[in-house]
This record gives sequence, C-alpha cells and structure tokens, in this order.
Amino acid sequence: MTLIKSISGIRGTIGGKVNNGLTPLDAVKFAAAYGTWLINRNQSITNLKVVIGRDARISGQMISDLVSSTLVGLGINVIDLGLSTTPTVEIAVPLENAQGGIILTASHNPKEWNALKLLNEKGEFISGDDGNEVLTIAENESFNFAEVNDLGTVTKDDSYLSKHIQAILDLPLVNKSAIEAANFSVVVDAVNSTGGIFVPAMLEALGVKNITQLYCEPTGHFPHNPEPVSYTHLTLPTIYSV
Repeated sequence: MTLIKSISGIRGTIGGKVNNGLTPLDAVKFAAAYGTWLINRNQSITNLKVVIGRDARISGQMISDLVSSTLVGLGINVIDLGLSTTPTVEIAVPLENAQGGIILTASHNPKEWNALKLLNEKGEFISGDDGNEVLTIAENESFNFAEVNDLGTVTKDDSYLSKHIQAILDLPLVNKSAIEAANFSVVVDAVNSTGGIFVPAMLEALGVKNITQLYCEPTGHFPHNPEPVSYTHLTLPTIYSV
C-alpha cells in the first residue's frame, strides 16, 4: 500500500493500515487539516464554502462522503458537484464564491488509487507554503470541530458540467461555425471515468457530429491503464471497405 503526502494534497492506494494507504482515517485527517487551514485563513468570514467533485473511481463515493462529512463537522458548507472533472471544479470555486475546493481524483493512476487535490479561493492549486501549513496541521492534528448548532451543510449541484461547457462556448476564440464546417471526426476514450460524460457532450455542443466513444460509461472499472502513453490505447474496430 502507498500513501503520499505532499504540498498539493494526499494520494494513495485504497486500503491497508492507517498512514500506509489511503484509508478512511487518512482521508478524514487530511480533509480536517485542509478545512482547519481554510478556517484559520478566513477568520473574518462566516459560513465558509468548499466545492468538491470527483471522478468515477470505485472508491470515489466513499472518499467523497468522508471528506464532505469531515468538512461539515468543521462547520464548513459543502457544494458537492458529484461526478465532475478537474477543470470543472476549478471554475466552480470562484463562481460559487467559495473559499476553496477539493478535487477527488488520482488522474492517470490505476483504479486502486485516489487522491485529495486542494484548491484555494481562486480555484487554483494551493501554493507550496500553504501546502506545508496543511501538512503541519495534519501532523499535529490541530483540529477544532464545530458544535452541533454550528455544523455545516451539504448542497448537491449537478449543473456545473453544463455551465462549464457554456463557458467554453462563450470564449471569444471559440468559433462553433468553423468547427461545424470542419466536419471533424473525434475518438474519445474515457477509460470509464468522468471524461465520458463531459468530453462527448462538449464536442457535440461545439458542433462535432462524428464522435466515436470508447469506454465512456463512468463505472470506474478502467479497461486499460489510464496513463495516455501510446496511441494503441485508442483501439478501434477494423472497418473494411467493400
């Protein structure tokens, strides 16, 4: 089992012993450290908000529930985007006027991995100095949880994939008519994660009509290594002309 703590967050393999893999206790401890760091940083603000979103990993719902409940226990309100993408969570943080965000994804790592990636109020990854503060809080377990009348809340919001696509369409450099006229053919291999619900929808919104979808069901069961190391990952059926 592997657990890696860094200034950008915590990542590890699911299971094992505490502090040796990404166990429920490790997820709670690091979420509590991040939430405490936010509280210390925003002492003049009441009703702190954090946006969270996750990929489709098998462990995703478990880790999301642990993180969300820990933040609520600190008195922080959670905006839960559910299945989402990294840039979608990033744009949601400032749009929600939130004080931070957590992306629950291990990116290209195999399915046994998961991670908490930490954002500041701009929707950007926290700095090295900020990350070190979070690590120190976690190491010292300097947490002070809220009393019952001060617990946070959880709000579900599944609208941000559509909002993200609209934000792309609204960019001045995006020319939907030119994209439609180009008649692109695009293959999407989402290894059964959240790219499968976002990328095809984005391409359709941009006017792409010829889309071949591979492994676009967000089951979390990766059909191959998600690391994009070779074009052979895009294995299409042979098409014969007669």
